[in-house]
Amino acid sequence: MNQMKYLKELAVRYPNVASASTEIINLQAILHLPKGTEHYVSDVHGEYEKFSHIVRNGSGAIRSKIEDEFGNTLTKEQKKNLASVIYYPEQKMDLMEEELPRNLLMTWQHDTMIRLVHVARAVGNKYTRSKVRKAMSPEFAYVMEELMVEHRTADKKKYVEQILETIVTTGRVRQFIAAMAHLIQKLSIDYLHVIGDVYDRGPGPHRIMDCIMKFTNVDIQWGNHDILWMGAAAGHRACICNVVRICARYNNLDVLEDGYGINLIPLARFALECYKDDDCSLFHMSGEVDDRNMREEELNKKMHKAIAIMQFKLEGQLIMRRPDFLMDQRLLLDKIDYEKGTIVIDGQEYELKDTNFPTIDPANPYQLTKEEEYVMEHLVTAFKYCAYLQEHVRFLFAKGSLYKVFNGMLLYHGCVPLNEDGSFREVELQGKKYAGKTLYDILDHLARQGYYEEKDGNARQYGQDIMWFIWSNENSPVYGKAKMATFERYFLEDADIKKEKKDYYYQWYENEKVINQILEEFGLDPATGKIVNGHMPVAVKKGESPIKCGGKLFVIDGGFSKAYQKTTGIAGYTLVSNSYGLKLAAHEPFVSRSTAIREETDIHSDTIVINKVTRRKCVEDTDNGKELKEKISDLEQLLWAYQKGLLTERI
Repeated sequence: MNQMKYLKELAVRYPNVASASTEIINLQAILHLPKGTEHYVSDVHGEYEKFSHIVRNGSGAIRSKIEDEFGNTLTKEQKKNLASVIYYPEQKMDLMEEELPRNLLMTWQHDTMIRLVHVARAVGNKYTRSKVRKAMSPEFAYVMEELMVEHRTADKKKYVEQILETIVTTGRVRQFIAAMAHLIQKLSIDYLHVIGDVYDRGPGPHRIMDCIMKFTNVDIQWGNHDILWMGAAAGHRACICNVVRICARYNNLDVLEDGYGINLIPLARFALECYKDDDCSLFHMSGEVDDRNMREEELNKKMHKAIAIMQFKLEGQLIMRRPDFLMDQRLLLDKIDYEKGTIVIDGQEYELKDTNFPTIDPANPYQLTKEEEYVMEHLVTAFKYCAYLQEHVRFLFAKGSLYKVFNGMLLYHGCVPLNEDGSFREVELQGKKYAGKTLYDILDHLARQGYYEEKDGNARQYGQDIMWFIWSNENSPVYGKAKMATFERYFLEDADIKKEKKDYYYQWYENEKVINQILEEFGLDPATGKIVNGHMPVAVKKGESPIKCGGKLFVIDGGFSKAYQKTTGIAGYTLVSNSYGLKLAAHEPFVSRSTAIREETDIHSDTIVINKVTRRKCVEDTDNGKELKEKISDLEQLLWAYQKGLLTERI
């Protein structure tokens, strides 16, 4: 009865034998197409210009297609020019219109249109015409489809030339070139995987989110910096303080004020008044500092210190109300001797580099002052009711998760918490113990509860506190360190006390037995499964490799963020999976968009082929292929029901 009920529902969409048969034919054909190209990026950290360029050039795939398509028929300069048009069509056409006289410009436009059609045909060959059509600009879809069909006869060549000539005479050449370039970009990346940390450090996380949201096929594995912003958007006070502090530290308050329209004037007024006689020298900016005036720089430092002190207070309140987080060792404000200017940590006394704490009451160090409370209330309102930020965060919840299993790959940002012996570490939350996959699952569930729960205030509060837990706790899979030594980095000189010991995972991730255990835990075959994670920058210049455990695990944090490039020696990785196998692209620093357009430069990428398949992978070898096979099976049952007279066709 249940089967017939389902078949009746399926019959609404496929009301007769003809429609069901046609769909089976279509799906069977799709199964034998080459699988789409998947791109994996990690830890982009607000570096919009570079992220945008890598997405536009398909991690070098478009340059390779141009080389394959034209070989020696175009000069090196012509190929670079064509690539530049594909990456930045509107801006490149502006430049060509400035530089070329009209007769040469028209020749360039004509040649460029033909070359773009050839490249589009090459990148679109492995997709159905329907899929390619959906990626086209509606304005030019018919014309683009006609041009992308191979025309070898003389009559058809005249037909093509007439189409191109008419595009020019109707004044639509700029729009057509742009439409073709954007089509090539779309077809070069079939599926985008972002392995965490869109936010913090760089100046454009909001623009990266806008870019990601344009992809039809995309997923995001939340990084600790992403979950921090998600908690802030939910209105969590400690998360908000961390977000504002990090923006101040990396000279990115503009992301909040200009990017998201969050008003920081109450914080600025409070900081100027409270710390007017304090140079706040420990709170200088770590990011790139432009030629802003001294007064604005001094204001940033005062705001930086003000929000940091509020953060330490609010985190202390949180730790005391959540004993199951086991973070009492991070209660530091009550360990300070405010008269001597020292602090005791783990039984050892340290001298503080800054002893000016006008807002801290030694008798009650974790209580906000009335003025701090006012600032905090304003910030909570600003974050919760910022429509633009909420749009981005809802997308992170809709398309994201703490981990994903896809096409034989296990994707997560950080690690699987392990004990010293390599076994899964148990973590107790609300009286229950979790480890491995169940730890990921409960944290994912509680984070969503913290954002979406409306009726149960206690459950919502716990879920929001869990977001902060995910950001900074040693048992968090996306943090993976023994402590977050923020206070120590600001106030103490001793280098050892600032060290953040990594999870045992990072001692075991070259051990095949441990990696196989993780793959099995998440339902993957250890013989074929692979893990992709980021979070920990790979020190390439020290000889460290992103390829771990004989190619079973890839750490693809290669330093997208400029703050990490001194450590890594490169400027990011892209892992690419296509029908021919896996390859890893290591990128050099990106100068600027204007340089890429004017000088026709590209990001140089060294590519490592990790494994090349003996048989080209098809759609039937993917997770999508499994779903299509199930649909085919259902449709075959529907056909059987029609043929046996159990269901009546509708004509």
